Amino acid sequence: MPQSRKLFDRPGETDLVAVDRALAEFRAARPVLLRQGEELALALSAELAEADLTARLDFLSAGKARLVLSAARLRRLGAKGRTETGTLAMPAIDLARIETLALKLEARVDAPVGPANALDNAALELARLSLVLPAVILVPVQAAQVAGEPLIEVTIDAVNGYRAAQVARLAIVGRAPVPLEGAPETEFVVFRGGEGLRDQVAIIVGKPDLSAAVPVRLHSACLTGDLFGSLKCDCGDQLRETVQWMAENEGGILLYLDQEGRGNGISNKMRAYKLQSQGWDTYDADEVLGFDLDQRHFDFAAAMLKQLGVSSVTALTNNPLKIGAIKAAGLEVAATQRVLGRPNVHNVRYLASKRDRAGHFIDMDALMARAAPKD
Repeated sequence: MPQSRKLFDRPGETDLVAVDRALAEFRAARPVLLRQGEELALALSAELAEADLTARLDFLSAGKARLVLSAARLRRLGAKGRTETGTLAMPAIDLARIETLALKLEARVDAPVGPANALDNAALELARLSLVLPAVILVPVQAAQVAGEPLIEVTIDAVNGYRAAQVARLAIVGRAPVPLEGAPETEFVVFRGGEGLRDQVAIIVGKPDLSAAVPVRLHSACLTGDLFGSLKCDCGDQLRETVQWMAENEGGILLYLDQEGRGNGISNKMRAYKLQSQGWDTYDADEVLGFDLDQRHFDFAAAMLKQLGVSSVTALTNNPLKIGAIKAAGLEVAATQRVLGRPNVHNVRYLASKRDRAGHFIDMDALMARAAPKD
């Protein structure tokens, strides 16, 4: 007789559920069991590691543990020109050493950097999905060593395919009219899926013509700028002025995407802000923490637009990465339009860095003229 399916199985979602659970465990400072065929390893966030747990992992490791670090962090540690993830051997799991290598400004590589394998790279992807520092303690284990332990097990294929799987299951879960100041005819559409366990929002301003090129802005959430009016960035200005422009120009769609700190998460954004207050450039600050120029993905944003019936856009952005992502997803970019913020003494270096380091289309002369006092 064929074996019957378990009552609560959800066909096609086994991998998604496993990664969802693994993310919760990883963020809760508990180890996750990664599998590649018969090869197993315990992965633990280096940032969240605690003494009691690491002592137990040290016992299991038999001197074979390693610290997995991103290429960006390794470059900051002195591995010049590094472009790939690497590992540092940990004959003993030493929390002070881990903290130094993962986070300290003055730290330097203290051992040969080894190549990363598939388990190492999946562990680092788990950290990125969890929005913690991209630094992971990895302990190779045998199945017998962890038998009966309350561990969440996940395959590296499930981890590596998680983002694409989330895009595929993106769905509208709620929508309602929400009149805004200056844009009373506005609808909020909430999507589930896309990036991890977070919901995403499309704000439809007015009645855009979906048969033509729709004005669209992909706006990554910025708690400090959007909500509190931070002077360190131009995000709040871009958000409010885009909505106002759409309301005055036959409508458009703003996608409000939960990608705080260029996809690094709010805690890492605050770490980067602290470094910026000490004189670091915005992108150098992120590299110190182990992040490359931009961790964001926009394929799910394009999927949101497709579900709303959009096939052609006028992209309201200064960021070539967003334009490329829209095109790569099969949507037409009929035109682009710059989105200006207001320069001030706190953000002018940030704006220049976005232009010079990430290729943003920012005309500093036009911005400064905009900020000049009017007669």
